[in-house]
Amino acid sequence: MSRIRAPELPQDYPWLNTEKPFSLKQLRGRIVILDFWTYCCINCLHVLPDLKYLEQKYKDSITIIGVHSAKFDNEKETENIRQAILRYDIEHPVLVDRNFRVWQEYAVKAYPTFAIIDPQGYVLATLTGEGKREILDEAIAKLIQLHQEKGTIDFQEFDLILEKQKTPLITPLAFPGKVLAADSKLFVADSGHHRIVVSNLDGEVLHLIGSGTGLKDGNFEDAKFFAPQGMAFDRVNNILYVADTENHAIRKVDFNHQKVETIAGTGEQNLNSPWDLVLGNKLFIAMAGCHQIWELDLVSNIIRVYAGRGAESCFDGSLLESAFAQPSGITTNGSELYIADSEVSSIRGINLETQQVRTICGSGDLNAFGDVDGVGFDVRLQHCLGIQYADGNLWIADTYNHKIKLVNPVTGDCKSFLDSCFSEPSGVSILDGYLYVADTNNHVIRKVNLDTLKVGTMEFSGLCAPDFCIVN
Repeated sequence: MSRIRAPELPQDYPWLNTEKPFSLKQLRGRIVILDFWTYCCINCLHVLPDLKYLEQKYKDSITIIGVHSAKFDNEKETENIRQAILRYDIEHPVLVDRNFRVWQEYAVKAYPTFAIIDPQGYVLATLTGEGKREILDEAIAKLIQLHQEKGTIDFQEFDLILEKQKTPLITPLAFPGKVLAADSKLFVADSGHHRIVVSNLDGEVLHLIGSGTGLKDGNFEDAKFFAPQGMAFDRVNNILYVADTENHAIRKVDFNHQKVETIAGTGEQNLNSPWDLVLGNKLFIAMAGCHQIWELDLVSNIIRVYAGRGAESCFDGSLLESAFAQPSGITTNGSELYIADSEVSSIRGINLETQQVRTICGSGDLNAFGDVDGVGFDVRLQHCLGIQYADGNLWIADTYNHKIKLVNPVTGDCKSFLDSCFSEPSGVSILDGYLYVADTNNHVIRKVNLDTLKVGTMEFSGLCAPDFCIVN
Protein backbone atom coordinates (compact mmCIF):
# COMPACT_ATOMS: atom_id res chain seq x y z
CA MET A 1 0.00 0.00 0.00
CA SER A 2 1.47 3.33 -1.09
CA ARG A 3 1.94 6.04 1.49
CA ILE A 4 0.58 9.56 0.99
CA ARG A 5 3.04 12.42 1.19
CA ALA A 6 1.58 15.24 3.29
CA PRO A 7 0.84 18.34 1.18
CA GLU A 8 3.15 21.20 2.06
CA LEU A 9 1.74 24.10 4.08
CA PRO A 10 1.45 27.51 2.38
CA GLN A 11 4.22 29.90 3.39
CA ASP A 12 2.55 33.06 2.05
CA TYR A 13 -0.56 32.81 4.24
CA PRO A 14 -0.82 34.52 7.65
CA TRP A 15 0.67 32.58 10.55
CA LEU A 16 0.01 33.37 14.21
CA ASN A 17 1.79 32.34 17.43
CA THR A 18 5.06 32.25 15.52
CA GLU A 19 7.44 34.77 13.98
CA LYS A 20 7.72 32.87 10.70
CA PRO A 21 5.83 30.15 8.81
CA PHE A 22 6.46 26.48 9.44
CA SER A 23 7.04 24.04 6.60
CA LEU A 24 6.68 20.28 6.78
CA LYS A 25 10.14 20.01 5.22
CA GLN A 26 11.53 22.04 8.13
CA LEU A 27 9.67 19.79 10.58
CA ARG A 28 10.98 16.53 9.09
CA GLY A 29 12.00 14.28 11.97
CA ARG A 30 9.10 15.40 14.15
CA ILE A 31 5.54 14.16 14.46
CA VAL A 32 3.16 16.83 13.20
CA ILE A 33 -0.52 17.05 14.10
CA LEU A 34 -2.68 19.41 12.06
CA ASP A 35 -5.81 20.53 13.91
CA PHE A 36 -8.46 21.79 11.47
CA TRP A 37 -10.70 24.14 13.44
CA THR A 38 -12.74 27.33 13.48
CA TYR A 39 -13.15 29.40 16.60
CA CYS A 40 -16.96 29.47 16.71
CA CYS A 41 -17.15 25.68 16.93
CA ILE A 42 -17.75 24.35 20.44
CA ASN A 43 -16.36 20.93 19.48
CA CYS A 44 -13.16 22.62 18.31
CA LEU A 45 -12.89 24.39 21.65
CA HIS A 46 -13.40 21.13 23.53
CA VAL A 47 -10.24 19.61 21.99
CA LEU A 48 -7.94 22.47 23.01
CA PRO A 49 -7.21 20.99 26.48
CA ASP A 50 -6.34 17.68 24.80
CA LEU A 51 -3.93 19.39 22.44
CA LYS A 52 -2.33 21.32 25.30
CA TYR A 53 -1.88 18.06 27.22
CA LEU A 54 -0.21 16.38 24.24
CA GLU A 55 2.09 19.27 23.34
CA GLN A 56 3.31 19.47 26.93
CA LYS A 57 3.77 15.70 27.27
CA TYR A 58 5.65 15.34 23.97
CA LYS A 59 7.13 18.81 23.62
CA ASP A 60 10.44 17.52 22.27
CA SER A 61 8.94 15.33 19.55
CA ILE A 62 5.62 16.72 18.24
CA THR A 63 4.52 19.95 16.67
CA ILE A 64 0.84 20.84 16.67
CA ILE A 65 -0.33 23.32 14.06
CA GLY A 66 -3.82 24.74 14.13
CA VAL A 67 -5.25 25.15 10.63
CA HIS A 68 -7.98 27.75 11.00
CA SER A 69 -10.54 27.14 8.26
CA ALA A 70 -13.28 29.69 8.89
CA LYS A 71 -16.99 28.92 8.80
CA PHE A 72 -18.35 32.45 9.27
CA ASP A 73 -17.20 35.50 7.30
CA ASN A 74 -16.15 37.21 10.53
CA GLU A 75 -13.79 34.33 11.32
CA LYS A 76 -11.82 34.91 8.14
CA GLU A 77 -10.29 38.08 9.57
CA THR A 78 -6.77 37.46 10.85
CA GLU A 79 -7.17 39.90 13.74
CA ASN A 80 -10.31 38.10 14.94
CA ILE A 81 -8.45 34.78 14.86
CA ARG A 82 -5.65 36.38 16.86
CA GLN A 83 -8.18 37.49 19.45
CA ALA A 84 -9.53 33.93 19.66
CA ILE A 85 -6.00 32.61 20.21
CA LEU A 86 -5.62 35.02 23.11
CA ARG A 87 -9.06 34.22 24.51
CA TYR A 88 -8.53 30.46 24.53
CA ASP A 89 -4.82 30.57 25.46
CA ILE A 90 -3.69 28.62 22.40
CA GLU A 91 0.06 27.99 22.52
CA HIS A 92 0.81 26.34 19.18
CA PRO A 93 1.28 27.90 15.71
CA VAL A 94 -1.91 28.70 13.81
CA LEU A 95 -2.12 28.92 10.02
CA VAL A 96 -4.93 31.05 8.58
CA ASP A 97 -6.32 28.73 5.90
CA ARG A 98 -7.62 31.14 3.27
CA ASN A 99 -10.44 29.81 1.09
CA PHE A 100 -10.15 26.30 2.61
CA ARG A 101 -7.04 25.52 0.56
CA VAL A 102 -5.35 23.29 3.15
CA TRP A 103 -8.73 21.83 4.22
CA GLN A 104 -9.31 20.69 0.63
CA GLU A 105 -5.77 19.41 0.11
CA TYR A 106 -6.17 17.17 3.15
CA ALA A 107 -9.75 16.15 2.16
CA VAL A 108 -11.21 17.37 5.46
CA LYS A 109 -14.99 17.21 5.80
CA ALA A 110 -15.84 18.21 9.39
CA TYR A 111 -14.71 20.20 12.45
CA PRO A 112 -12.51 19.30 14.22
CA THR A 113 -10.29 17.00 12.18
CA PHE A 114 -6.74 15.91 13.02
CA ALA A 115 -4.17 14.88 10.43
CA ILE A 116 -1.24 12.91 11.89
CA ILE A 117 1.97 13.28 9.88
CA ASP A 118 4.88 10.98 10.66
CA PRO A 119 8.52 12.13 10.99
CA GLN A 120 9.19 11.24 7.34
CA GLY A 121 6.43 13.53 6.11
CA TYR A 122 3.68 11.05 5.33
CA VAL A 123 0.04 11.22 6.43
CA LEU A 124 -0.40 8.39 8.89
CA ALA A 125 -4.11 8.90 9.72
CA THR A 126 -6.92 11.41 10.06
CA LEU A 127 -9.36 11.55 12.96
CA THR A 128 -12.60 13.53 13.20
CA GLY A 129 -14.44 14.81 16.26
CA GLU A 130 -13.67 15.53 19.88
CA GLY A 131 -12.68 13.03 22.56
CA LYS A 132 -9.60 11.69 20.76
CA ARG A 133 -6.94 12.34 23.42
CA GLU A 134 -6.25 8.68 24.19
CA ILE A 135 -6.14 7.67 20.53
CA LEU A 136 -3.74 10.49 19.71
CA ASP A 137 -1.62 9.77 22.80
CA GLU A 138 -1.27 6.10 21.86
CA ALA A 139 -0.49 6.88 18.22
CA ILE A 140 2.21 9.40 19.17
CA ALA A 141 3.85 6.98 21.61
CA LYS A 142 3.96 4.23 18.97
CA LEU A 143 5.34 6.60 16.34
CA ILE A 144 8.10 7.74 18.68
CA GLN A 145 9.11 4.15 19.42
CA LEU A 146 9.01 3.14 15.75
CA HIS A 147 11.03 6.08 14.48
CA GLN A 148 13.55 5.83 17.33
CA GLU A 149 14.27 2.31 16.12
CA LYS A 150 14.56 3.57 12.53
CA GLY A 151 16.65 6.58 13.55
CA THR A 152 14.26 8.95 11.80
CA ILE A 153 13.05 11.03 14.73
CA ASP A 154 14.67 14.28 15.78
CA PHE A 155 14.21 15.23 19.44
CA GLN A 156 14.29 19.02 19.77
CA GLU A 157 12.12 21.86 20.96
CA PHE A 158 11.06 24.91 18.99
CA ASP A 159 10.79 28.31 20.61
CA LEU A 160 7.64 30.20 19.69
CA ILE A 161 6.77 33.87 20.05
CA LEU A 162 3.16 33.59 21.18
CA GLU A 163 0.45 36.18 20.60
CA LYS A 164 0.01 36.49 24.39
CA GLN A 165 3.70 37.43 24.67
CA LYS A 166 3.25 40.11 22.03
CA THR A 167 -0.02 41.39 23.55
CA PRO A 168 -0.41 40.50 27.25
CA LEU A 169 -3.96 40.75 28.61
CA ILE A 170 -3.40 43.60 31.05
CA THR A 171 -6.81 45.23 30.62
CA PRO A 172 -9.05 45.38 33.73
CA LEU A 173 -11.50 43.05 31.98
CA ALA A 174 -10.48 40.32 29.55
CA PHE A 175 -12.97 39.02 27.00
CA PRO A 176 -16.05 39.61 29.18
CA GLY A 177 -18.60 37.08 27.93
CA LYS A 178 -21.83 38.06 29.66
CA VAL A 179 -23.20 40.94 31.71
CA LEU A 180 -26.22 41.03 34.03
CA ALA A 181 -27.84 44.15 35.46
CA ALA A 182 -30.09 43.36 38.42
CA ASP A 183 -30.93 44.67 41.88
CA SER A 184 -29.02 47.94 41.28
CA LYS A 185 -25.87 45.94 40.59
CA LEU A 186 -23.84 44.90 37.60
CA PHE A 187 -22.52 41.35 37.42
CA VAL A 188 -19.78 40.83 34.84
CA ALA A 189 -18.42 37.47 33.71
CA ASP A 190 -14.78 38.48 33.32
CA SER A 191 -14.21 35.34 31.31
CA GLY A 192 -10.58 35.88 30.32
CA HIS A 193 -9.59 36.54 33.93
CA HIS A 194 -11.73 33.62 35.20
CA ARG A 195 -13.67 35.64 37.73
CA ILE A 196 -16.93 37.46 38.42
CA VAL A 197 -16.84 41.22 38.94
CA VAL A 198 -19.71 42.79 40.91
CA SER A 199 -20.19 46.55 40.95
CA ASN A 200 -22.89 49.13 41.49
CA LEU A 201 -24.29 50.84 38.41
CA ASP A 202 -21.70 53.62 38.68
CA GLY A 203 -18.80 51.17 38.45
CA GLU A 204 -17.81 51.00 42.12
CA VAL A 205 -16.48 47.48 42.57
CA LEU A 206 -18.26 45.66 45.39
CA HIS A 207 -16.87 42.13 45.01
CA LEU A 208 -14.23 40.24 43.05
CA ILE A 209 -15.12 36.57 43.03
CA GLY A 210 -12.52 34.08 41.88
CA SER A 211 -8.76 33.75 42.11
CA GLY A 212 -7.75 32.15 38.83
CA THR A 213 -8.29 29.10 36.66
CA GLY A 214 -9.71 25.97 38.27
CA LEU A 215 -12.74 24.43 39.89
CA LYS A 216 -12.65 25.24 43.58
CA ASP A 217 -15.40 26.15 46.03
CA GLY A 218 -14.94 28.36 49.07
CA ASN A 219 -14.93 32.03 49.93
CA PHE A 220 -14.82 34.74 47.29
CA GLU A 221 -11.02 35.07 47.49
CA ASP A 222 -10.26 31.34 47.24
CA ALA A 223 -12.88 30.11 44.78
CA LYS A 224 -11.82 29.38 41.20
CA PHE A 225 -13.65 29.49 37.87
CA PHE A 226 -12.70 28.62 34.30
CA ALA A 227 -14.01 31.04 31.65
CA PRO A 228 -17.42 31.73 33.26
CA GLN A 229 -20.21 32.99 31.00
CA GLY A 230 -23.95 33.45 31.69
CA MET A 231 -25.47 34.38 35.06
CA ALA A 232 -28.88 34.53 36.74
CA PHE A 233 -29.68 36.39 39.95
CA ASP A 234 -32.12 35.31 42.67
CA ARG A 235 -32.99 38.61 44.36
CA VAL A 236 -35.04 36.99 47.13
CA ASN A 237 -32.18 34.79 48.36
CA ASN A 238 -29.32 37.06 47.26
CA ILE A 239 -27.79 34.30 45.14
CA LEU A 240 -26.05 34.49 41.77
CA TYR A 241 -25.97 31.39 39.58
CA VAL A 242 -23.06 31.13 37.15
CA ALA A 243 -22.51 29.01 34.05
CA ASP A 244 -18.88 28.03 34.63
CA THR A 245 -18.41 27.11 31.02
CA GLU A 246 -15.00 25.49 30.69
CA ASN A 247 -15.45 23.72 34.03
CA HIS A 248 -18.71 22.27 32.64
CA ALA A 249 -20.37 23.23 35.90
CA ILE A 250 -23.08 25.39 37.47
CA ARG A 251 -21.89 27.44 40.42
CA LYS A 252 -23.87 29.12 43.22
CA VAL A 253 -22.58 32.41 44.62
CA ASP A 254 -24.15 33.11 48.03
CA PHE A 255 -23.71 36.78 48.89
CA ASN A 256 -25.14 36.42 52.39
CA HIS A 257 -22.36 34.02 53.35
CA GLN A 258 -19.85 35.09 50.65
CA LYS A 259 -19.34 31.52 49.53
CA VAL A 260 -19.12 29.80 46.15
CA GLU A 261 -20.53 26.29 45.75
CA THR A 262 -20.70 23.87 42.82
CA ILE A 263 -24.27 22.64 42.47
CA ALA A 264 -23.99 20.70 39.20
CA GLY A 265 -21.05 19.25 37.30
CA THR A 266 -17.72 17.75 38.29
CA GLY A 267 -15.29 19.49 35.97
CA GLU A 268 -15.62 16.65 33.47
CA GLN A 269 -17.85 16.81 30.42
CA ASN A 270 -20.90 15.18 32.03
CA LEU A 271 -22.35 18.64 31.65
CA ASN A 272 -21.28 20.10 28.32
CA SER A 273 -20.23 23.75 28.11
CA PRO A 274 -23.15 25.52 29.83
CA TRP A 275 -23.12 28.97 28.24
CA ASP A 276 -26.04 30.96 29.64
CA LEU A 277 -28.71 30.80 32.36
CA VAL A 278 -32.16 32.20 33.09
CA LEU A 279 -34.19 31.77 36.24
CA GLY A 280 -37.84 30.76 35.92
CA ASN A 281 -39.65 28.18 38.00
CA LYS A 282 -36.37 26.29 37.50
CA LEU A 283 -32.92 27.29 36.33
CA PHE A 284 -32.82 26.90 32.56
CA ILE A 285 -29.44 26.34 30.94
CA ALA A 286 -28.30 26.91 27.36
CA MET A 287 -26.04 23.86 27.11
CA ALA A 288 -24.00 24.84 24.08
CA GLY A 289 -21.79 21.75 23.94
CA CYS A 290 -24.59 19.25 23.47
CA HIS A 291 -26.97 21.55 21.56
CA GLN A 292 -29.74 21.37 24.15
CA ILE A 293 -31.63 23.32 26.78
CA TRP A 294 -31.39 21.81 30.26
CA GLU A 295 -33.22 22.48 33.52
CA LEU A 296 -31.97 22.39 37.10
CA ASP A 297 -34.43 22.01 39.96
CA LEU A 298 -32.93 24.21 42.67
CA VAL A 299 -34.82 22.38 45.42
CA SER A 300 -33.93 18.79 44.53
CA ASN A 301 -30.71 19.65 42.56
CA ILE A 302 -31.90 17.30 39.83
CA ILE A 303 -30.53 18.37 36.44
CA ARG A 304 -31.80 17.01 33.14
CA VAL A 305 -32.48 17.73 29.48
CA TYR A 306 -35.47 20.01 28.93
CA ALA A 307 -35.48 20.48 25.14
CA GLY A 308 -33.49 19.28 22.16
CA ARG A 309 -32.58 15.81 20.99
CA GLY A 310 -28.87 16.62 20.82
CA ALA A 311 -28.44 16.86 17.06
CA GLU A 312 -26.73 20.04 15.86
CA SER A 313 -29.57 21.36 13.75
CA CYS A 314 -32.66 23.59 13.75
CA PHE A 315 -35.91 21.72 14.10
CA ASP A 316 -39.16 22.99 15.56
CA GLY A 317 -41.88 20.98 17.28
CA SER A 318 -42.14 19.23 20.63
CA LEU A 319 -39.40 19.33 23.27
CA LEU A 320 -38.29 15.81 22.41
CA GLU A 321 -38.18 16.21 18.63
CA SER A 322 -36.71 19.72 18.56
CA ALA A 323 -33.09 20.42 17.73
CA PHE A 324 -30.74 23.33 18.47
CA ALA A 325 -27.27 24.31 17.30
CA GLN A 326 -24.93 25.53 20.02
CA PRO A 327 -27.46 27.61 21.99
CA SER A 328 -25.44 30.35 23.69
CA GLY A 329 -27.94 32.86 25.07
CA ILE A 330 -31.24 32.42 26.93
CA THR A 331 -33.87 34.74 28.41
CA THR A 332 -37.58 34.63 29.27
CA ASN A 333 -40.72 36.72 29.58
CA GLY A 334 -42.17 34.21 32.05
CA SER A 335 -44.27 32.30 29.53
CA GLU A 336 -41.69 31.59 26.83
CA LEU A 337 -37.98 30.94 26.74
CA TYR A 338 -36.01 32.74 24.04
CA ILE A 339 -32.72 31.36 22.77
CA ALA A 340 -29.86 32.78 20.73
CA ASP A 341 -29.08 29.69 18.66
CA SER A 342 -25.62 30.65 17.50
CA GLU A 343 -24.54 28.09 14.91
CA VAL A 344 -27.76 28.49 12.89
CA SER A 345 -27.73 32.26 13.51
CA SER A 346 -31.36 32.18 14.58
CA ILE A 347 -33.62 33.19 17.45
CA ARG A 348 -35.73 30.35 18.86
CA GLY A 349 -38.64 30.23 21.29
CA ILE A 350 -39.95 27.55 23.68
CA ASN A 351 -43.51 28.00 24.95
CA LEU A 352 -43.42 26.91 28.61
CA GLU A 353 -47.12 25.97 28.59
CA THR A 354 -47.49 24.13 25.28
CA GLN A 355 -43.84 22.99 25.33
CA GLN A 356 -43.49 23.67 21.63
CA VAL A 357 -40.32 25.00 20.01
CA ARG A 358 -40.45 27.56 17.20
CA THR A 359 -38.03 29.63 15.13
CA ILE A 360 -38.75 33.35 15.53
CA CYS A 361 -36.28 34.70 12.97
CA GLY A 362 -33.30 33.51 10.98
CA SER A 363 -33.17 30.76 8.39
CA GLY A 364 -32.34 27.89 10.73
CA ASP A 365 -29.69 26.68 8.27
CA LEU A 366 -26.20 25.87 9.56
CA ASN A 367 -24.65 27.48 6.50
CA ALA A 368 -26.95 30.49 6.05
CA PHE A 369 -25.88 33.68 7.76
CA GLY A 370 -25.37 37.35 6.98
CA ASP A 371 -26.54 40.78 8.06
CA VAL A 372 -30.08 41.31 6.79
CA ASP A 373 -32.94 42.97 8.64
CA GLY A 374 -36.44 41.77 7.88
CA VAL A 375 -39.07 39.38 9.17
CA GLY A 376 -38.87 35.71 10.11
CA PHE A 377 -37.06 33.44 7.67
CA ASP A 378 -35.71 36.38 5.66
CA VAL A 379 -33.62 37.67 8.59
CA ARG A 380 -29.89 36.96 8.54
CA LEU A 381 -27.77 37.10 11.69
CA GLN A 382 -24.17 35.96 12.15
CA HIS A 383 -23.42 33.75 15.17
CA CYS A 384 -25.60 35.59 17.71
CA LEU A 385 -24.58 34.89 21.33
CA GLY A 386 -26.51 37.31 23.57
CA ILE A 387 -30.23 37.82 24.16
CA GLN A 388 -32.36 39.75 26.67
CA TYR A 389 -36.15 40.15 26.90
CA ALA A 390 -37.42 43.56 28.03
CA ASP A 391 -40.70 45.43 27.51
CA GLY A 392 -42.00 43.18 24.77
CA ASN A 393 -38.79 43.06 22.72
CA LEU A 394 -35.72 40.88 22.41
CA TRP A 395 -32.35 42.61 22.43
CA ILE A 396 -29.80 40.58 20.47
CA ALA A 397 -26.03 40.66 20.54
CA ASP A 398 -25.47 39.80 16.87
CA THR A 399 -21.93 38.88 17.71
CA TYR A 400 -20.14 38.37 14.42
CA ASN A 401 -21.90 41.34 12.83
CA HIS A 402 -20.68 43.52 15.74
CA LYS A 403 -24.20 44.86 16.21
CA ILE A 404 -27.09 45.06 18.63
CA LYS A 405 -30.42 44.17 17.04
CA LEU A 406 -34.03 44.39 18.17
CA VAL A 407 -36.46 41.52 17.53
CA ASN A 408 -40.22 41.46 18.01
CA PRO A 409 -40.88 37.96 19.39
CA VAL A 410 -44.47 37.95 18.14
CA THR A 411 -43.95 39.05 14.54
CA GLY A 412 -40.33 37.95 14.05
CA ASP A 413 -39.42 41.43 12.84
CA CYS A 414 -35.69 42.15 13.25
CA LYS A 415 -34.06 45.59 13.00
CA SER A 416 -30.49 46.77 13.49
CA PHE A 417 -30.25 49.04 16.51
CA LEU A 418 -26.59 49.84 17.25
CA ASP A 419 -23.35 49.09 15.44
CA SER A 420 -21.10 52.00 16.29
CA CYS A 421 -18.28 50.64 18.40
CA PHE A 422 -18.58 46.92 19.16
CA SER A 423 -16.24 44.01 18.50
CA GLU A 424 -17.92 40.61 18.88
CA PRO A 425 -20.38 41.65 21.63
CA SER A 426 -21.56 38.51 23.43
CA GLY A 427 -23.93 39.57 26.21
CA VAL A 428 -26.67 42.14 26.79
CA SER A 429 -28.76 43.20 29.80
CA ILE A 430 -31.30 45.99 30.43
CA LEU A 431 -32.11 47.87 33.62
CA ASP A 432 -33.72 51.27 34.29
CA GLY A 433 -33.51 52.59 30.75
CA TYR A 434 -29.95 51.50 30.08
CA LEU A 435 -28.64 48.71 27.90
CA TYR A 436 -25.43 47.08 29.13
CA VAL A 437 -23.31 45.28 26.53
CA ALA A 438 -20.42 42.87 27.08
CA ASP A 439 -18.19 44.18 24.29
CA THR A 440 -16.06 41.10 24.34
CA ASN A 441 -13.09 41.74 22.06
CA ASN A 442 -12.82 45.34 23.24
CA HIS A 443 -12.56 44.06 26.85
CA VAL A 444 -15.14 46.53 28.15
CA ILE A 445 -18.76 46.90 29.23
CA ARG A 446 -20.72 49.48 27.24
CA LYS A 447 -23.61 51.43 28.77
CA VAL A 448 -26.24 52.70 26.32
CA ASN A 449 -28.83 55.33 27.24
CA LEU A 450 -31.93 54.04 25.46
CA ASP A 451 -33.51 57.51 25.33
CA THR A 452 -30.59 59.28 23.69
CA LEU A 453 -28.76 56.24 22.24
CA LYS A 454 -25.54 57.65 23.66
CA VAL A 455 -22.97 54.87 24.12
CA GLY A 456 -20.59 55.11 27.06
CA THR A 457 -17.95 52.81 28.53
CA MET A 458 -18.15 51.63 32.13
CA GLU A 459 -15.19 52.54 34.29
CA PHE A 460 -14.67 50.19 37.23
CA SER A 461 -12.92 51.93 40.10
CA GLY A 462 -9.70 50.23 41.16
CA LEU A 463 -10.20 47.23 38.87
CA CYS A 464 -7.09 45.79 37.24
CA ALA A 465 -5.88 42.59 35.63
CA PRO A 466 -5.09 39.99 38.32
CA ASP A 467 -1.35 39.90 37.67
CA PHE A 468 -0.95 43.63 37.09
CA CYS A 469 -2.42 45.22 40.21
CA ILE A 470 -0.27 47.87 41.89
CA VAL A 471 -0.33 47.53 45.66
CA ASN A 472 0.28 50.77 47.53
